[in-house]
Amino acid sequence: MNNSSEIIVIYESILAITGQMLKAAQSADWENLIALEQECRGLTRKLMINNANKMLDGETRQRKQKIIQQILADDAEIRILTQPWMAQLQNILSNPVYKRCLQT
Repeated sequence: MNNSSEIIVIYESILAITGQMLKAAQSADWENLIALEQECRGLTRKLMINNANKMLDGETRQRKQKIIQQILADDAEIRILTQPWMAQLQNILSNPVYKRCLQT
């Protein structure tokens, strides 16, 4: 597999994972969402290592752009779904009683 093909495969893998992340967020499966996010982060690192900024031919570049747009759309939906959960978690962690429990 050439480097361009490998880059596209990684982007497609990230897209598949963000789709799973969206489903996890929709079902409030926060533990799975976190695990999937870590998996996605690993693939992102792999992209950096494989020089994702390498010049791609026109068709491959268009495919990459389409995948990135889909990833960003999934990410936006995930953020909308996780904001209430993150706010709730923030409230719990800022509660003085909970803070004391953590300190002991």
